[in-house]
Amino acid sequence: MYQIINRFLSIGVKPAGAELCSIKDVEKDLEYIWQADPDIWASHAPNLFPVIGGLKNGVFIYDGKNYAMPKHGFVRHNRDLKLKEQTEHSLTFELSYSTDTLKIYPFKFSFEIGFHLNHKTLTITHRVSNLDTKPLFFSLGGHPAFNAPLYKGETYEDYSLEFDQKMDLDTFILSGNGLVTQETKPVIKNDNIIGLHKDLFNKDALIFKDIPSKKVSLISKTSGNILTVEYSDFKNLGLWAKPGAPYVCIEPWLGIADNENTTGDIKTKEGIIELMPSQEFSASYAITIA
Repeated sequence: MYQIINRFLSIGVKPAGAELCSIKDVEKDLEYIWQADPDIWASHAPNLFPVIGGLKNGVFIYDGKNYAMPKHGFVRHNRDLKLKEQTEHSLTFELSYSTDTLKIYPFKFSFEIGFHLNHKTLTITHRVSNLDTKPLFFSLGGHPAFNAPLYKGETYEDYSLEFDQKMDLDTFILSGNGLVTQETKPVIKNDNIIGLHKDLFNKDALIFKDIPSKKVSLISKTSGNILTVEYSDFKNLGLWAKPGAPYVCIEPWLGIADNENTTGDIKTKEGIIELMPSQEFSASYAITIA
């Protein structure tokens, strides 16, 4: 595990997948990131690239050819990411195209992810470079899981997610094989609070497209504000946990899982980003501990 630390927080990042695995309050010795219990969900905060969620039949089509791609892409758990730069308060990792990636993703790219700690805020920055002579098609996103409850004596139902504005939010229902359907279900109406409870994710993730709010806080009714995630660079937001598990994932997304009616063509995939040759793209989100 790579570490960066200041007088407030200690940050841990696993080399495999450059996965954030710890945000710990130095003074309280209090861990905010889910510790990947393999009996429940064996991840902390996977990085999603070059797709988010599942693909129809597990493949995308590019110029008439099918390419098999794992759910959420190939960065998570990937041991080929290299530490590119380390400073006192930052870490930057890089994954570049290879003969292996070209077999499942026919584009020449560089993917960088950086972690920068300032005071009580961790900023996570993604940078994608098109090293090819043709357009690059991709999505990216985050998947950090936060412990809830955080303190002894609290319950999951003591916690809620509070947005910075009141909204009407409908979630898009996922099919049995993880594809986005046209069916929606209201989650909040003219409100900014989603209370956590054991049945909230019984139908899988809550998926909010083009969400107006770009800031959400995890709140305990007994302990107050726990943390805030700001995601102004991201159009969509996912919320998820294994039903009954003591954590919640707050997931900024650029892109989305395949629609059940998709043709599979990556060029027309919903939420896909098209990056021209020699261009770079960057997007960041930030986690601030209260």
